[in-house]
Amino acid sequence: MVKMERRKIAEGAEAVIYESRFLDTPCIVKERIEKEYRNKLLDEKIRKERTLNEARIIALASSNNINAPFVFLISRYAITMYKIEGTNLNILMGDKIESELIRKVAVQLAKLHNINIAHGDFTPANIIVDKYRNPYIIDFGLAEITPSIEEKALDILLMKRSISRSEFNIFLEEYKKEAKKSKEILERLREIETRGRYQIRSLV
Repeated sequence: MVKMERRKIAEGAEAVIYESRFLDTPCIVKERIEKEYRNKLLDEKIRKERTLNEARIIALASSNNINAPFVFLISRYAITMYKIEGTNLNILMGDKIESELIRKVAVQLAKLHNINIAHGDFTPANIIVDKYRNPYIIDFGLAEITPSIEEKALDILLMKRSISRSEFNIFLEEYKKEAKKSKEILERLREIETRGRYQIRSLV
């Protein structure tokens, strides 16, 4: 087993995120934490399956020319991946985001959807912008490989509720050009927004 010094930089409900080095290269380690309320054997099974699934999806995205972290190593409950240097898009939201960057974000989501990956949490907090103003998608913990039009529409809905109307219009214009089933996906988006529970969610 590879031993690495690491520093905790974030902790969520499902995992702890560490900063470390792998073969002298900056990396991020995402380790799923034990849930004491679950049966121990079930907990181990869930953590192992979710870790493997996330790593598989990240690798699939990277191999299809999508800006995502490169996976170095997978252990039972942890993924070690290349650290993308940059700034979270949500931090940049205080300034006017240039149209070209918004278009690049839309292209990345369209590429994901074209290979049937739904991200599950496609918000500015899960996009890192590097020094060349290229967006990278991170945190595939809720992602799944699926042809579901609904799940793809929900990705767009999350982004719509995270950026301004003018920014979303630019985003949508580019997404329509790049996504293979954009017409179906956007029709489903309009349908979703008419449902009560999503209307309530939009007010939160």
